[in-house]
Amino acid sequence: MTAKAPVKAASTQPRWARKSTLVLATTILAFAVFGTTTQTWITVHLDPATASTADLQVQGNKAATAVTALALVSLAGGLAASIAGRIARWIIAAIIALSAVGIILAAVTVLGDPLGAAQGSIAGATGVSGGQAEVATTLFPVVAIVAGAFLGVCAVMLPLAGRYWKSRTKYDKAGSGVAGGSGPVDEIDSWDSLSRGEDPT
Repeated sequence: MTAKAPVKAASTQPRWARKSTLVLATTILAFAVFGTTTQTWITVHLDPATASTADLQVQGNKAATAVTALALVSLAGGLAASIAGRIARWIIAAIIALSAVGIILAAVTVLGDPLGAAQGSIAGATGVSGGQAEVATTLFPVVAIVAGAFLGVCAVMLPLAGRYWKSRTKYDKAGSGVAGGSGPVDEIDSWDSLSRGEDPT
């Protein structure tokens, strides 16, 4: 009777729950939102008699100033999640989710009232506030909305995926946090192991 070969233990961590995947996705989406704010969101056609230029390009960081700050908050939250404990991950997830909602609402407001969003820039160019002008929005507010929606998805996935991650502190009692566990080790786990003086290989 021949002995059976030992069965290799299957990984219980889904691919979507890998720390490196989720942190990278959150970072890229936050950068995408931030990048849209450096682009033109609104094009304003001014009366040449009242302004030095007929066309005014309003960037996202002027049309929706909150979006820039919320994108940076999401970016910081995504990076912090890679080293946070279980409770902290829930807090970070809530912050990212609120930031995502704020990004979407701010961009929708610009799409709904582009003239109102451009009033500050129009006043700076013409010296007259509350003036009328022909305005048109670009694609970038829509891109910000889509990226913000995916940020919200990442926020929901963060605490769920965190159940598969190794613990970061001695206060996190998750069973997967024991050093030398059999779970898969990603790039971030490897760096953390090196910082503790351990050999991840």
